[in-house]
Amino acid sequence: MPRPQGARRPRTGAVDPYQIGVRLIGFRAHSEAELRRKLLRRGCPEEKVEAALQRLRSQGYLDDDAYARGLVARRAVDRGPAMIAAELASKGVDRHLAAGALGELDRQRQVEAARRLVARFPALDPRRLAARMQRRGFAIEVIRDVLPDLNS
Repeated sequence: MPRPQGARRPRTGAVDPYQIGVRLIGFRAHSEAELRRKLLRRGCPEEKVEAALQRLRSQGYLDDDAYARGLVARRAVDRGPAMIAAELASKGVDRHLAAGALGELDRQRQVEAARRLVARFPALDPRRLAARMQRRGFAIEVIRDVLPDLNS
């Protein structure tokens, strides 16, 4: 009989947080706080989770700075800094690391990303488009650069 969606498999044997962490990181990069939450939610003992996180850090598999820079690079294609910063915060990335990663996002890249968003919705009223851009995390100065009709 199939398990209901969202149901976890029954646990068998000892839970090894290091192995689970390696498997999770193999699917995609994780911040340290995000990986900690996932391991604890799976029932791993806290002291073993901390040891596993330390081991993953020492092996170079867990690096919040690299994680933040990679996330900024991926998300900057169609999102503004405010939205990216909120996502980094939700993943538990330290504020200073997030600011450093976002600092590499120059204004020209933000304008290019905003233009790509405008190109996806050519028939949209400029005011509605501006509101959509704001929700995507773009600053009003960038929006005004991309939508000059908004100023009139």
